Amino acid sequence: MEKVWSRECVTGRRFILKIQPGARIVPTLLDFCSAQNITFASMVSGIGSVRDVEFKDIQTGAHLPLTEPRTRKHRVEGPLEMLGLSGNIAPGADKKLGTQFYILASKAGGEVVGGALVDAEVFATCEIVLAEYLVTGIERYHSASSGVDTLFFEER
Repeated sequence: MEKVWSRECVTGRRFILKIQPGARIVPTLLDFCSAQNITFASMVSGIGSVRDVEFKDIQTGAHLPLTEPRTRKHRVEGPLEMLGLSGNIAPGADKKLGTQFYILASKAGGEVVGGALVDAEVFATCEIVLAEYLVTGIERYHSASSGVDTLFFEER
């Protein structure tokens, strides 16, 4: 198919994690994956409550490549109800793991906020289901054309 890259993968282990209050979500998940020798994983689900949430959105009218002025960082103190957390964990060119997570969270009044998660602190609890995928030839690189870190597929 034109404009579609793919790689067949096999599902590996699955983990149910409970992250304690005060822990930072992104470094905790990266540390967990490193300790378990996970190189590629997908977030099946993520719920709980968070505070000190930092995320990014694309500015209205932005065009590619997405440079810093074309995105907007948000920081919400919270606490917020985490309605969902999705994304993946993949190695970069240096084999160091990186994340691409997206969060949806609600404020006390019901307003929903979200975007590309930079990081958040667990408020009361955070429950995550993580699936490992056994795959080779996929790494995350910075794309000059899009301006974002994205998956690249090794040619066969």
